[in-house]
Amino acid sequence: MAPVNNPAAATEPTPPTNLPLGVVTVTYSPGEYLERFLGTLPAACATGSYVVLADNGSRDGVPQAAAARYPDVEFLDTGGNLGYGGGMNAGAARLWERVQAGEVRGDYLLIVNPDVEFSPGSLDQLIACAQENPQAGAVGPQIVEPDGSAYPSARAVPTLGTGIGHALLGGIWPANPWSRAYRNDQDLSRQRDTGWLSGSCVLLRWEAFRGIGGFDERYFMYMEDVDLGDRLTRAGWRNRFCPQAVITHAKGHSTRAHAGAMLRAHHDSAYRFQADRHPHWWQAPLRGLLKIGLHARAYVTVWRAQRG
Repeated sequence: MAPVNNPAAATEPTPPTNLPLGVVTVTYSPGEYLERFLGTLPAACATGSYVVLADNGSRDGVPQAAAARYPDVEFLDTGGNLGYGGGMNAGAARLWERVQAGEVRGDYLLIVNPDVEFSPGSLDQLIACAQENPQAGAVGPQIVEPDGSAYPSARAVPTLGTGIGHALLGGIWPANPWSRAYRNDQDLSRQRDTGWLSGSCVLLRWEAFRGIGGFDERYFMYMEDVDLGDRLTRAGWRNRFCPQAVITHAKGHSTRAHAGAMLRAHHDSAYRFQADRHPHWWQAPLRGLLKIGLHARAYVTVWRAQRG
């Protein structure tokens, strides 16, 4: 798996820590969520922040209006719907220019969804956690859903066995052992290393993010954060869960109107992830069965949903 679209050059700057934290979010007609995102951000980080809105084709005019209203928010037209990973890489590349110009800090960047709300001091907590764990390439917060429930944001990297078990049984038997192993959510109360962190909000070390080439843009949507976490681990970094930092995430608001297409995209990404990790010629039958099974599951799930 070669690095994809490395967002920066090879020379590391000396990273001042008194500069604003660089933040990248991908927008696609975010509506009212973006205002709440931007409104809760100042109290989350004592050094302030600089936000790049990597826009994948918004039609509501909200990102453009926000950039015109806030001096520390920049609108970046990515030129089309690049997907989550492609949008993040484009935003990170623009943000790196700000790092090189000495305008934002060069040790960490935050990648985050625009439907997130930050609790006061949450980003300061993430930065402190990263500083306490110098081998952590990625640090993630505790994610709370709007109803107050905890989202299992620190998970194990899916193996072929846990992935298949979760895919087949997760919807009808949520407590099955394969789904439990996949979610890895038994303990969300303490700091710990994990396989990957939810891409809805992750603090990344620039050195780590650039070192693995950013996001793999072959993942249009879903699993790109799983892939990122796994590649960080393979490169010698850790993914650290830090529950003292708390955010709220209105999960999936932008995809509800396109549930069928998003389900198919999820299955395509699941196949990509496992196929990359089973690349040998003698594993071709396994890849074929996996592809057939995932596409069949997506078809059946969409058919059932349409029938009500």
